[in-house]
Amino acid sequence: MLRVFLYLLSIVTANVVTAAFMPLQFGVFIIPMGTLFIGATFIFRDLVQNKFGRGKTYAFIFTALFLSALVSSLLGDTLMIVAASALSFIISETADTEIYTRLKLPMAWRVFYSGIVGGFFDSVVFVIVGLSPLGAGMLPWEAVPAAILGQIIAKTIVQMIGAIVLNQVYVVKEKRVLAE
Repeated sequence: MLRVFLYLLSIVTANVVTAAFMPLQFGVFIIPMGTLFIGATFIFRDLVQNKFGRGKTYAFIFTALFLSALVSSLLGDTLMIVAASALSFIISETADTEIYTRLKLPMAWRVFYSGIVGGFFDSVVFVIVGLSPLGAGMLPWEAVPAAILGQIIAKTIVQMIGAIVLNQVYVVKEKRVLAE
């Protein structure tokens, strides 16, 4: 259950950190602080799926969706931001889950590839539906591409680090099994 706890905690932490801290700006790229934790949610979700299977993982995703919306509302986010967050969450988590399920690769590669796709959908949907003039209007259209790209880059870096760590963990486990 530690995996489920870390998955849910990463989602709540992403909401709290995003609300508490101003976004980072690297040149034209805008990266909300919680983006780093969103990247981690995909890794933890994959670990949950690896342990509990796809069906139970969807139950945890819906629990996380409810928890995320609740925390976001309690933090004072507008209904549009909460809705955009929920929409991007369900699309990105579903994409991650289904890609992770279908890839026939070592776990680290499955985590990396499924997380990149999930992070892409999360970034595009949330920025366009939630932050652009189409949504809450927090970003002008000119800033939307940089905001999307900044989030994608940050989430990809987190996915890469997670995949490297997982690869090392599984290599060490495999060596222990072979040594016995």
